Amino acid sequence: MPYHHGNLREALIAAATQLAAEHGPDAVVLREAARRVGVSHNAAYRHFADRDALLRAVSARAMTEFGQLMATRIAGSATGHDKDAAAARFEASGRAYVEFATTHPGLFRMACAWSLGDVAPDAAVNHPYAQLSERLDELVSTGVITPARRQNAEIAAWSAVHGFAMLVLDGPLSVVPPDERERGLAEVLRVVREGI
Repeated sequence: MPYHHGNLREALIAAATQLAAEHGPDAVVLREAARRVGVSHNAAYRHFADRDALLRAVSARAMTEFGQLMATRIAGSATGHDKDAAAARFEASGRAYVEFATTHPGLFRMACAWSLGDVAPDAAVNHPYAQLSERLDELVSTGVITPARRQNAEIAAWSAVHGFAMLVLDGPLSVVPPDERERGLAEVLRVVREGI
């Protein structure tokens, strides 16, 4: 759809985000985003110094969508402040991670392309890693795990669900039937919960 007026920067980010959703990070090219919104690539360079600047903006957008899905799944998983509710919300965060990866693979790869320090501050607020930290803090506050076990637990939990997601996207789990994949995810989440 041609661009006519308004916020060109936002239009370029939206077009580039669509490119990422369709084809992954390698497809995010300033010239193609400009073509999609109907402006010259020179006009695009007034808003983005180079491709990396555009990639950072698209990564922040992808991470925001990722965080929104995770927040929604966590909010819908359990109410209450007891151990069971905390454990259910922790599991929901892991499931949401894999759900985003498998239903939005291009955006997932885009979100993972930059570190937390490279994304915009507004994207960091609801960042999946921050939400995981909150879930782990909740496991401590409800007595599911001890403060000693909480230390660096984000790394173990993140690695487990990220590894599982990548096996589904690019590895041998890509051809596994959905019910078998679900059993595998349940086992990964159990091992993470019991291992931290």
